[in-house]
Amino acid sequence: MNDTTTRKAAVVAMDTSHSVLTTPIATQVPLTSQGPELSVIVPTFNERENVLELVQRLQRSLAAFRWEVIFADDDSPDGTAQFVREIGQHDNRIRCIQRIGRRGLSSACIEGMLASSAPYLAVIDGDLQHDDTLLPKMLSILKNEETDIVVGTRYAPGAGLGDWNQSRAVISRFATRLSRLVLKANLSDPMSGFFMLRREAMERSVRKLSGIGFKILVDLFASSPRPLRFIEVPYEFSTRKAGESKLDAQAAWHYVMLLLDKLVGHVIPVRFVAFSLVGGCGVLVHLAVLAVLLKQVGTTFVYSQSIAAFVAMTSNFTLNNVLTYRDMRLTGWKWLRGWVSFTVACSIGALANVGIASYLFSMDTKWLLAALAGILVGTVWNYAVTTVYTWQQPKAK
Repeated sequence: MNDTTTRKAAVVAMDTSHSVLTTPIATQVPLTSQGPELSVIVPTFNERENVLELVQRLQRSLAAFRWEVIFADDDSPDGTAQFVREIGQHDNRIRCIQRIGRRGLSSACIEGMLASSAPYLAVIDGDLQHDDTLLPKMLSILKNEETDIVVGTRYAPGAGLGDWNQSRAVISRFATRLSRLVLKANLSDPMSGFFMLRREAMERSVRKLSGIGFKILVDLFASSPRPLRFIEVPYEFSTRKAGESKLDAQAAWHYVMLLLDKLVGHVIPVRFVAFSLVGGCGVLVHLAVLAVLLKQVGTTFVYSQSIAAFVAMTSNFTLNNVLTYRDMRLTGWKWLRGWVSFTVACSIGALANVGIASYLFSMDTKWLLAALAGILVGTVWNYAVTTVYTWQQPKAK
């Protein structure tokens, strides 16, 4: 074979290779069946008793569509994930993501959406309080209107809060007002956990999502690089039939952390803000214990100060474990090991605090500035060290 023939063969090979690469994916992969056009994402924690009825409702409501449901379960002790898999043995539209060592409704929704290939994504709670019969209407709006997301609202004509008491309604409205600090849209119900959106709208925001707490809708709107086009549809919030509500003080705390992350997270890590707030509570605990031991019990100052420091460190560790690092919460023996590493780290941080403050004070720095500098150095040290050694992320294998 001469050089000319060789060159021609190479050109043909290159053209053939190029044609394969540019061929539409649908012609490269054998088509066995059509995938879902809608994925319904259901974040769950201890919702086993509601799973079967929710699946049956979806089967009725979405009978005319190609759909799937993805239960993103936070390793529920009641066996929610296992039960979902059992149902999935009889219906391949039923899928489960069991999250080990991770918690939080928002992050569960994000994982569920990323695990889907459908062009439309719905989020609905697993407690049967959302109106699944609205899903076809939501899908029709997304298909036929120039909109990015359809939101179920409880604050519109024809909608309602169900059996909510007055105090819960007041809290919800107050949280709605707070959301205005970060929202780029005039939503009537930004606290809603019932909505449907286009995949491309989620993908534009996904790398900026905080994934903190329970209010994924606020996160989506606040993280979008451009204002989301939305339409709201009214629905009546139903009464929970089984399981327990997840609304508690921790949910409120994480909502505040979400708002802070959207406001200042690009400058200061929100975990550091939470860590510092817990540290402020620890100061109050320290002073309270010190006062009781000194004034009521009558112990010496050194003894009282030592006990107060010990109690404050334990208090700080417990609160951080429950609040700041809720998604990496330590239990059992890990709790004890974490407490030991936290106490050692904070003891060193206290020495650094005192050392820096004393040095600055000796250099004629005003006492308040010297004290604040010491506190800042100690806090940064405590946060950095305990993040690495106390609540360290599990290593990928």
